[in-house]
Amino acid sequence: MVALLAHRGAGEVVGDNTIEAFCEARRLGVDGVELDVRRSADGGLVVHHDPHVEGLGPLIALPVADLPPEVPLLEAAIVACGDLVVNIELKELPGEPGYDPDHPLAGSVARFVLERGLESRVIVSSFDLRALDAVHAVDPAIATGWLTSDGYDQHEALVSVLRQGHQALHPYHQAVTAELVSSAHASGIAIRTWTVDDPRRALELAGAGVDAIITNRPALLRRTPGVGC
Repeated sequence: MVALLAHRGAGEVVGDNTIEAFCEARRLGVDGVELDVRRSADGGLVVHHDPHVEGLGPLIALPVADLPPEVPLLEAAIVACGDLVVNIELKELPGEPGYDPDHPLAGSVARFVLERGLESRVIVSSFDLRALDAVHAVDPAIATGWLTSDGYDQHEALVSVLRQGHQALHPYHQAVTAELVSSAHASGIAIRTWTVDDPRRALELAGAGVDAIITNRPALLRRTPGVGC
């Protein structure tokens, strides 16, 4: 059965990337949660999708003490997720405030995972392949997945994942084919695809053999025969 990961938690009602969204994902019985991480001005690991906090400015310029209460730290998010799988997406991409080509965010997240013994249930993903390389520079045993968009040559991406020693490819769902999944699995690479909200498409992807589906609608897909139950 394909795994279901709630995109930024189950936030349709309670808000994305919030403690409430992660608790709701657990209540729904999904397999895991996908969430976004950035750095604060004082080095905190903050769960937030956008580079700016509305009304306050760039997150990288804000200390943890100045964050609004609905913006959690990674530590609290992990606790809220219980024993679910957690896909931590590294933000701070090229062109965004806080981007650093030395990838300090990647190193901080890798050390966070190791210090808390989370290796067995955490996946670190990013659209920046070099950020994932920085995770492996800390410890190559941490599971990593390269996020790729629709326009990318997915077979070329698969070659890059294999060459760099990463464990998974996370392609946009419209770029996924049964052939890609078969090629990945033959090489020991997992395919986790995003962001799938249509039950019919989810069923197609499950039939193609993807390892996980990341969705904004976990409650709906959880009820879809052949996908979530």
